[in-house]
Amino acid sequence: MKSAYKYIFETWKNRFKDENLKKLIKERLIKWRREPEIIRIERPTRLDKARKLGWKPINGIILVRIRVKKGWRKRKDMPRHVKTKNYYYYRSLNISLRAIAEQRVQRKYPNLEVINSYYVGEDGKYKWYEVILADPNNPNIYNREEYSWLLNSKNRKRALRGLTPGFRSFREI
Repeated sequence: MKSAYKYIFETWKNRFKDENLKKLIKERLIKWRREPEIIRIERPTRLDKARKLGWKPINGIILVRIRVKKGWRKRKDMPRHVKTKNYYYYRSLNISLRAIAEQRVQRKYPNLEVINSYYVGEDGKYKWYEVILADPNNPNIYNREEYSWLLNSKNRKRALRGLTPGFRSFREI
């Protein structure tokens, strides 16, 4: 017997095979493009993934959807002392777009801690991620055993120091 989360996962896995789902995803992406880059949301788009990564519908935990531009990053204008042949106008970053999304959300919400993030969609220009944040000063958080690790001072600003799961594949050993 399958749980509801298993059915949600299978629906997400086969989202491009069903015509109605493809249409729904396209409508969502069109709507998301018009929204601000970082927006707080009430409910997760992918409930199964959010619950797996630590989201719970309690006070002190919020969800944020962020839009990140795909592709290489454009550098500033060439410095005058650099030869043209040695200057690369576009450069690749050594971190994932998911990690960039987590960092931007951490800067936008400095009093909250990034727990985790997950992919929700993309089009030709952008990728969208949902980031799970927790408020370590909220009684609903610091009284719960599963979030007690947030109270440790070593775990402050984890996203900016490359300690979240979004950085794992790019972290140097």
